[in-house]
Amino acid sequence: MNSPAPIRIDDLAEPVLTPALEAWRAGPPDFPCPLSADQVLTQACAETGLSDFGADTGFRERLAVILESLYEDAGLTRGGRIFVLQQAVRAMANRLRVEDLIKRHPEILAVPIDKPIFIAGLPRSGTTHLVNWLSRDDRLNALTLWESEEPVPSAPVPPGEVDPRLTRSADYWGAFGALVPHMSAMHEMGANDIHEDNDLLFMDMNCYNWEFSARLPRWTDHYLAHDRAVSYAYEKKVLQVIAWQRGVKPGEAGRRRWLLKSPQHMENLTAIKSAFPDATMVITHRDPVDVLRSLTTMLAYSDRTRRDPVDPPALARLWTGRIEKLLRECVAQRESFRTDQSIDILFHDYMADQEGMARTVYALAGLDLPPETEGRLKGYLAENPRHAHGKVMYDLEGVFQVDVAALRERFAFYYERFPVQQET
Repeated sequence: MNSPAPIRIDDLAEPVLTPALEAWRAGPPDFPCPLSADQVLTQACAETGLSDFGADTGFRERLAVILESLYEDAGLTRGGRIFVLQQAVRAMANRLRVEDLIKRHPEILAVPIDKPIFIAGLPRSGTTHLVNWLSRDDRLNALTLWESEEPVPSAPVPPGEVDPRLTRSADYWGAFGALVPHMSAMHEMGANDIHEDNDLLFMDMNCYNWEFSARLPRWTDHYLAHDRAVSYAYEKKVLQVIAWQRGVKPGEAGRRRWLLKSPQHMENLTAIKSAFPDATMVITHRDPVDVLRSLTTMLAYSDRTRRDPVDPPALARLWTGRIEKLLRECVAQRESFRTDQSIDILFHDYMADQEGMARTVYALAGLDLPPETEGRLKGYLAENPRHAHGKVMYDLEGVFQVDVAALRERFAFYYERFPVQQET
């Protein structure tokens, strides 16, 4: 089979705008923008018919800071702002439904979340591949994209019918993929794909994913300066809700351990240990320079849907600083997990022996690897070769005007702690 031709995106700085992109950047004309924090909460209540958000874990303050930072981002189009507002309304509607379900079924809070396996690592460092691969083990619980976006249905789904949450997710990401067709070569978003647990943290307004949709330095500073353990405790509550909906009974131990992943976990090791003391932590490490080559290209490409101008150099400066913050937090918090609960995986070692690394992870987590399960894992590798959608060509030095030598000096603290292979 011939390999796909290399993908060169030559309009990152000045994207060619189709009518569909123009409409996306303008946003739906009937959506009110801007909205205050109180108006976001009011709209979530109106959409659900509910009013109890549960205990205030600080989410109201965090929502207000997110919106304040959002309106300070002068480069966002109206559609870009509306996207964040819609995310906020959806997250708060999800929280209302979670709290309502628990109120009607308080036994949910007795559902065990035993020994979850967390995968952490920089964006573009292999975490998505690893979680999708290991999720082929049907003894593990993993989140699909559509389920993470709407954990609790607004109404019961009749037997045999397609869940409308799945349909909504597929429709949205299908439309987005049509606008940016090269995105599948960088990070495919399929409604049924295994996804990050970030959306569960959205419900407590404490998720770093906001930063992928807008440039929010005020929010980032607030997020890093405040407690995140409370939000991981809320994530545990949502996992209990999802597990209960999947049929797990209160007090039923040993039923399918959760498999969860997010780059955000890398800077929240202490918070995760507090909320999930028996967790297994798997941390992937990759040369941050190569991460930035890929990440800046992916974000600049998707920015055509929400920014005017795109300004790739400014994007690179922002995310260089953000990745540095994330890595410094990881180094500072790494000892939160004991060696018998955690492992550091270097990207070049993982790429050289993926099957061997899986056995190492299984041994750490105390899981056996029977031939049938190993066969399913190997099947995923065979079905999903690297660069199946084409290899994107990056130009960090040119388009993004980055001095790579200076960048390596900036990340010296990380190279000293974790011996990642510096890629060229």
